[in-house]
Amino acid sequence: MNQLVRRYRALPIRARLAMLVAAAVAFAVAAVSVTCWFIVQGKLYDQLDEDLKKSLRATTQTDQLRDTLEHCTDTPQSNGLFRDRYSQVVTEDGQVCLFGGASGRIRVTQGDKSEIADLKPGVIYFRNGTDSEGNELRVLTQPFGPTSTASGGRGPNIGVLVALPLKSTEKTLNDLALVLLLVSAIGVVGAGAAGLAVARAGLRPVDKLTEAVEHVARTEDLTIRIPVQDDSEDEVARLSRSFNSMTASLASSRDLQQQLIADAGHELRTPLTSLRTNIELLSRSEETGRPIPPADRKALLASVKAQMTELAALIGDLQELSRTENQRGERVQVTAFQDAVEAALRRARLRGPELKITAELEPWFVRAEPAALERAVVNILDNAVKFSPGGGTVDVRLSGGELTVRDHGPGIPEDELPYVFDRFWRSPSARALPGSGLGLSIVARTVRQAGGQVTLARAEGGGTVAAVRLPGAPTPPPETP
Repeated sequence: MNQLVRRYRALPIRARLAMLVAAAVAFAVAAVSVTCWFIVQGKLYDQLDEDLKKSLRATTQTDQLRDTLEHCTDTPQSNGLFRDRYSQVVTEDGQVCLFGGASGRIRVTQGDKSEIADLKPGVIYFRNGTDSEGNELRVLTQPFGPTSTASGGRGPNIGVLVALPLKSTEKTLNDLALVLLLVSAIGVVGAGAAGLAVARAGLRPVDKLTEAVEHVARTEDLTIRIPVQDDSEDEVARLSRSFNSMTASLASSRDLQQQLIADAGHELRTPLTSLRTNIELLSRSEETGRPIPPADRKALLASVKAQMTELAALIGDLQELSRTENQRGERVQVTAFQDAVEAALRRARLRGPELKITAELEPWFVRAEPAALERAVVNILDNAVKFSPGGGTVDVRLSGGELTVRDHGPGIPEDELPYVFDRFWRSPSARALPGSGLGLSIVARTVRQAGGQVTLARAEGGGTVAAVRLPGAPTPPPETP
């Protein structure tokens, strides 16, 4: 059985659908055919029983019964009047007396003797039986009262048996069964063919989808799309739309990855080139014995340190973006938002010593990763420092769970605002500046994980305003025992 199930499941969907349709139709046709056959059989037997009742009324007249008993014989003496009809008197002890004109002798069963002996006047019994030659009959039995003997005493109970041949009835039923069988077979075959045709038509979009998937697997071409009608809402259309969305997302992801590689390569090239140049200068100074002036040596070391810091920041951004949601683990905890902002401010002041950074911070406690939250604020402040003019001002304010950072730089063009939080996206005007285009995407991810929102907009009078809103409270929640 399990092997049959495995073989069935191994069949193509079209074959399985055709088999299911054929099986369903076969069951329905079989049920209808069997019901029809039994109904016709019942009607034919009812007609035979009515004919037997008419024959019984014509046979059981008193004179005929007396004459048959007085001239009792069990040898048929058909005169053509009752052709293909059987009638006889049977006593309770099994003696048979045929009526005149009977075409044969009905075989008496023990049941017939018992019914005659029980003597239930007016009760008629029907059964299937045979005659003395084995021909099938439909038999009617009606018990009568006891007979009288020549001395006036009480004789045995008698009963009258009349019968009709079942040959024509059985032939009709057999012919009907053959017709129903042929019709059922034709119906099942037609249903299987129709099911196969419907399955092919219904699965044609699935074939296209399969071909598309195989094409993508074979060529890695993510530009392929499956045509879907706009007003189609069936399961295949939904699956096709999902496939198109998936390939579009994969193509976009691959483009972003390629952009990341290009951006990371570009960003790495500059600090590595600077590092190599500075290290070569220091190495040449040591090899030639010509010392570098202290001021220049200090500047070289500062440049090396700055380039190493930029490399570390780029690697950190890549590691942060590579983390999945499940890797957050138990690092999420109640943390003071203002502490993360103060730590970020200290780093921002070191990176922009020529800028004036003002801060107004109110207590606010949120559930987030402390390190990730601080990094997000650092990325926002880094952008403000990067795009602020020399001697400019950066205003930082934390109130009611909303952190706003405003710079007075050139601002972000309106047509670029929808893309600022996309991974690896960089404004064309900022290509020459340090960075990899990952900072704001990290900010958006961190804020989203903490259940908050982040926006970036142009400020009145010039510059950019970044706003981060996080759910929380001005006081830390009580510790759970």
